[in-house]
Amino acid sequence: MSILIKPLISEKMTKAGEKLNCYGFIVDRKATKTQIKKEVEEIYGVKVERVNTLVQRGKSSSRYTKAGMIEGQKNTVKKAMVVVNKEQKIDFFSNI
Repeated sequence: MSILIKPLISEKMTKAGEKLNCYGFIVDRKATKTQIKKEVEEIYGVKVERVNTLVQRGKSSSRYTKAGMIEGQKNTVKKAMVVVNKEQKIDFFSNI
C-alpha cells in the first residue's frame, strides 16, 4: 500500500508551491516523516528538504432531511507539507 494517498490541490497550496516550493499531500495516518520523504523522492524524483505533518480531526456534521436530522462524522486525515529543493518543482498535472 502506498503512503501517499493524494496530493492537496487547492488555490492556497498552488500558491505555496509556486512561491515556497511547498506541496501538500494527504498521507496514511501511520506514516512517519522519513517514510513520507522517501516516498515523495521516489515517485516525483525531487530532493526533499523538510517534511511537516499534521493530523486534522474529523468534524461532526449534521443535515436536515425529509426523514429528520442526520448526524455524522467526517474522517480524520493526516496531511504532510513537503518542502523541496529550490531548483526543483512537482507538477501534478503532467500526466493528465
